Amino acid sequence: MPNEVVELSWILVELNTKARAAPPAGDSVLFEDTSSAAPAMNSQGYYTSGYNMGEPSNDMQGGGGMNNLFADPMANAAMMYGSSLANQGKDMVNKEISRFMSVNKLKYFFAVDTRYVLKKLMILMFPYTHQDWEVRYHRDTPLTPRQDVNASDLYIPTMAFITYILLAGMALGIQKRFSPEVLGLCASTALVWVIIEVLVMLLSLYLLTVHTDLSTFDLIAYSGYKYVGMIFTVLCGLLFGSDGYFVALAWSSFALMFFIVRSLKMKILPSLSSDSMGMGSNAKPQLRLYITVASALFQPIIIYWLTSHLVR
Repeated sequence: MPNEVVELSWILVELNTKARAAPPAGDSVLFEDTSSAAPAMNSQGYYTSGYNMGEPSNDMQGGGGMNNLFADPMANAAMMYGSSLANQGKDMVNKEISRFMSVNKLKYFFAVDTRYVLKKLMILMFPYTHQDWEVRYHRDTPLTPRQDVNASDLYIPTMAFITYILLAGMALGIQKRFSPEVLGLCASTALVWVIIEVLVMLLSLYLLTVHTDLSTFDLIAYSGYKYVGMIFTVLCGLLFGSDGYFVALAWSSFALMFFIVRSLKMKILPSLSSDSMGMGSNAKPQLRLYITVASALFQPIIIYWLTSHLVR
């Protein structure tokens, strides 16, 4: 019995010794720890990473890259070459435009003010009361429209053309005949008639060898003044019916013919004294008179053609 007690005691001692030498079951290590040290904690209680997350270097920043780009002589040379090419292209475009259209001369025809526009509209509608039709010059250069009411301009024809298109759209809408195709046809027809009229006038002056200071812009301006009478005619037709339309058509037609004849008289019809001295045009005076009268008589036909379908 004492021997059994002693053996049981030795067994308990060995088990206790093995339990102390073995690591706890919950702390068993599956992988070997290869880190040199545990990550440090910052002041806020969070672990900091072992990698360097600092600011990027100057070479990786955009400012440094742009500085290197501008400092590169090849890049500077390429930029200068591209700029020179752009300037040469701009000069070529301006040169080609100047061959067909002078920008400075075009500005002259838009040099208007409110006073000129009002007086010009009064002359177009009531030309019989205007006395002085001579265009004034300063050192062989005609005065601008704002300085001379007898000078031709392109502002009134342009605005009158746009107003006519808008008025035509309104008239078609009132008659429930409006459509984009019809309005586009109306605008293109009005524009084509002006182009045809100007081309016929230029061809007539060339074939009859009439030497005049009338430019293409002057002819476009005189051809475009008819839109003022067309607006007046369409408005009267919408307000007063067909009777008002024909009364307004007659008034605007006679007024425009009188205006055209008096305006072109000083430019196309030379004086008899200059003809007798051989300084005038080579064409006969009768032919030059025919050109003036024909251009005036052509205006009522176009006005009626472009406005009759808008009033019913």
